[in-house]
Amino acid sequence: MTLPGGAGPDLSALVEPVVDSTPDVIDHVALARLYGEPLFSLPQDLYIPPDALEVFLETFEGPLDLLLYLIRKQNFNVLDIPMAEVTKQYLSYVDQIRSHNLELAGEYLLMAALLIEIKSRMLLPVRKADTGEEPDDPRAELVRRLLEYEQMKLAAQKLNALPVLGRDFQRAHALMDIRIERMLPDVSPDDLRQAWADILKRAQLNAHHKITREHLSVREHMTKILRQLSDVRFLEFTELFNDAIRQGQGVPVIVVHFLAMLELARESLLEITQAEPYAPIYVRLAYIRAVE
Repeated sequence: MTLPGGAGPDLSALVEPVVDSTPDVIDHVALARLYGEPLFSLPQDLYIPPDALEVFLETFEGPLDLLLYLIRKQNFNVLDIPMAEVTKQYLSYVDQIRSHNLELAGEYLLMAALLIEIKSRMLLPVRKADTGEEPDDPRAELVRRLLEYEQMKLAAQKLNALPVLGRDFQRAHALMDIRIERMLPDVSPDDLRQAWADILKRAQLNAHHKITREHLSVREHMTKILRQLSDVRFLEFTELFNDAIRQGQGVPVIVVHFLAMLELARESLLEITQAEPYAPIYVRLAYIRAVE
């Protein structure tokens, strides 16, 4: 092949390509690597758009957060704030954020106006009140708000330090192949005896007592008493109940028999007599005495 301008044949195609034998040791002084190759100096035609990179050195949650940061950073006493220095630094920061985000700077400007107002009030001559009390410090309300905000901020940091699911740890999940087999218990003679005793105890608690109604007639027992006394002149009081006691008829029958005796005495068909105190009591028919 002939080079342009008749300079002779081009032998570059017949020559083997030259391999870069630069050792890799030089890479430790490179500024950067571009597609794997070391870059030892910045390109002169490198263009970075102005809004391509933003670096925020400090982030604040609001005007109180910024003001508290300025005070604590310089170890100012929060109860004796140097308003001139703090206001100057605060306004410097507000000027920076106004150039980037005017809407965000609005609430910061409100705090800046408050700082300027407090500073101007401190420059005025101090006058005592009519009561002789010392005038209030213009910074008192601001100090109260700063202390309350700092307490809430510290509490929020303590809450944030607590472990959080999904951030600090994950819930463990495990798959277990569990097979449950029913095992029959071992029964001893003592267990069986105790179970039988419990059954008997429950049976006694659930036992039913059937109560039947017994028909007892006072008139019928009045007739019986009249028959008993019809063959005798008198009868001892206790002998009236001997038949009921021998037959085992129970207390209800004896009570009805006694009521029948009282009813006969009320109707003047029966007399109850006693010779002296503690002497035997006798019962007899009233019409037999009349006959006598």
